[in-house]
Amino acid sequence: MKLTYSILFVVLLNYYTLAQEKVALYAVIPNATKSADALGEENVPVLYKYELPSAKEAVLVIPGGGYSHVAIDHEGHEIAKAFNEQGYSAFVLYYRLPKDEHMKVRKIGPLQDAQRSMQYIREHYDFDKVGVIGFSAGGHLASSLSNHFDDVKIENKHAINLAPDFSVLIYPVISMDDEITHKGSKKNLIGEHPETEDSIYFSLEKQVSKDTPPTFLVHAEDDKTVLIANALRYQEALDREGVANEIFVYKTGGHGFGLRNRTDTRKWSEALFTWLEDLK
Repeated sequence: MKLTYSILFVVLLNYYTLAQEKVALYAVIPNATKSADALGEENVPVLYKYELPSAKEAVLVIPGGGYSHVAIDHEGHEIAKAFNEQGYSAFVLYYRLPKDEHMKVRKIGPLQDAQRSMQYIREHYDFDKVGVIGFSAGGHLASSLSNHFDDVKIENKHAINLAPDFSVLIYPVISMDDEITHKGSKKNLIGEHPETEDSIYFSLEKQVSKDTPPTFLVHAEDDKTVLIANALRYQEALDREGVANEIFVYKTGGHGFGLRNRTDTRKWSEALFTWLEDLK
């Protein structure tokens, strides 16, 4: 029995050591007003790698936080472990927050990091598919990546494909329309009184095309922080363009529940993995 526990301890230790491995996204951070050392660790983007040697598919995990912080634990690391359990490699993105003091053009900083993450994964691995999952404002960033992959904001000499193969958006911020937007996310990303072109560019329901990847949406009807109208408008746009999609709706649960909605026995993750299997 002692030997069994010892082996289990070593396996768990190796797993969590591997899970905490992180890599810098850039040698030189683009669009930055300072060097990485001057910016400080909290303002330098990194990827946390949750690799499975046998994985044929992978996912980029983008936590939320209203573009004011990064909820990296329950919307990042926990999600990566759930994908590992289903046989996927996962990469958790700690992205830069849009700040004028750190970026020459703050509105594109997070998108640069998302594009670079997809580029990094495809440069270093040969997965059959690489998808993206994002939560709340991270869902906005995941949706931005899913629709603006061909508007390249980073150096891409080798023309690496930056488009996700599938997109999973959990209680996402989608629109910059004042009727339904999350005002904090909008203000932090493009300002309270943005240019019209910026509002349109970052209203992802207006950016959907036939090339937008298949999408799985999750939202609660009683979400007062990010209204479900965000997800519904996005689904309407996906339907118009003939993009495969599914939405998993909770009656209750509010916002920010991560992997587990404690007000409902149904698990959105089970529905998601069934949907992903059906895509194959």
